[in-house]
Amino acid sequence: MPRKRRPPQAVRSIDPAALAEFQAGIRKRYSDEEILEQLRASAERLGRSPTMREFEADEETTVHPQTVIQHFKSWNEAKRKAGLVPRRFAQPADLIRQLRELGAELGRAPTAKDLDVHRDSMPSKSLYWHMFGSLKNALREAGFDVPVGEERLERAIDQGAALARKLGRLPKFADWKQARVEDPELMSEWQIYRMLEPHKGAWAAFQYLVRERLLEDGVEVSAEGGLRRPRSRRGGGGT
Repeated sequence: MPRKRRPPQAVRSIDPAALAEFQAGIRKRYSDEEILEQLRASAERLGRSPTMREFEADEETTVHPQTVIQHFKSWNEAKRKAGLVPRRFAQPADLIRQLRELGAELGRAPTAKDLDVHRDSMPSKSLYWHMFGSLKNALREAGFDVPVGEERLERAIDQGAALARKLGRLPKFADWKQARVEDPELMSEWQIYRMLEPHKGAWAAFQYLVRERLLEDGVEVSAEGGLRRPRSRRGGGGT
C-alpha cells in the first residue's frame, strides 16, 4: 500500500484555532451584502452572471472568489443569494414562477426596474433575456399583458447605462451610432428617437433616463454628463 503523503511542515505547524480566528477576521472585512453587491455589479458590467474566473479578472471587484465561498459555502449559492441564478441550473418554469409571484406581490406586471429593486430574491433581468429573448417575452409567458414600448425602452436604458460606463460619460447620438457598428444587438438610435419623440429633445430625454438609471445603481454623474465612479483598489493577499 502506498504511503500517505504528509502535508508540508509549514502546514502541519498551523494552529487550527489561530487559523480559524484569522479566517473569521478575513470574513469580517466584507459583509454578506457587500459581497453580493459586488457580484451584482460585476454581472451588470459583464451583462451576465460571472464565473469565478470572470469575477476575479474584473478590475473593479475587491473580493476574491474564495472569500465569496467562505461566506456562502459555494459559488453558486452566493450567486443565488445575489439573484444571479446560475444559467446551467436555471429552469424556465422556475423563472416564470418567480415572475408571477413578484407580479402578485406588486399587483401588476413587473418591470426591469422591479427586478433590480428585488434583486436579493429575483434572478437578474439579463438571465430572463438570455432564457426568453427579452423580459417582455418572459412576462407574456407568465401571463402578463405587457406594452411593447415600455419593455423596449427599459432595455434601451439598460444598454445606455452599460455604454455610459464604457465611455465614462453619458452617450451622445454619435457615440450610440458608433457603438452599433461594434454591437449590432444595440437598439438603433432612430428606434430610441421614435420611442421618445413626444418629448422635446428626444436624445436629451434618453440621456436623462440613462442618468437616472446610473444614479439608482450608485454611479455619480456630473452636470456635464461625466461619470464619477470612485475606483476601488484590489485587496492584497488574494482575498
